[in-house]
Amino acid sequence: PLPRRELQLLGVSALLVASKYEEIWPPQVNDLVYVTGYTYDEKQILVMEKTILGNLEWYLTVPTQFMFLARFIKYAGPDRVMENMVHFFAELGLIDYDALNFSPSLLAASAVFTARCFLNETPAWTDTLKFHTGYSGHHLMECSEVLVITHSRVGEEGKLRAVFNKYSEPERCVVALLSPAKSPLSALFEESIDRIRQTLCNVLGSL
Repeated sequence: PLPRRELQLLGVSALLVASKYEEIWPPQVNDLVYVTGYTYDEKQILVMEKTILGNLEWYLTVPTQFMFLARFIKYAGPDRVMENMVHFFAELGLIDYDALNFSPSLLAASAVFTARCFLNETPAWTDTLKFHTGYSGHHLMECSEVLVITHSRVGEEGKLRAVFNKYSEPERCVVALLSPAKSPLSALFEESIDRIRQTLCNVLGSL
């Protein structure tokens, strides 16, 4: 484990790595030395930077659900309300620890599914969405439930409140203020009943 006295060193070294990856003009190492109050010198920061990169095996990019959303939204009914609602749930999934148990593609598909349930889209999960996401509605239930629970706390917790405020703005179609039309579980149940009813009608019609 990292000694407590080196936590700040880890923080500024991670900032250096991230800045080099994301920024055009990353901070100079001597700037970071100043930020730490000269607790560490340039050599210590560079050694920790190398340690971070070594532990990451130089893999600095990982997929997130946003890499999948553009494609999934295209088949979800790409109007502005739907698009913003999907992004709302996707961002909630980014800051909920329970949601981190799911793969990025599953989180993206679940955000679409949950948004369609909230907006009362019928059916909640289409064959087209199943084909393009690779998931059936039942595969999405567990993750969708996590997103719904997170949504229920959105006005209470600070880190969730920021997302709530963002999606309460008119340019985001105030989707954070919308009440759910139906839960994901009830949506799938209704669709299952409809399929059973249709199957029975087909069978009876062939007699």
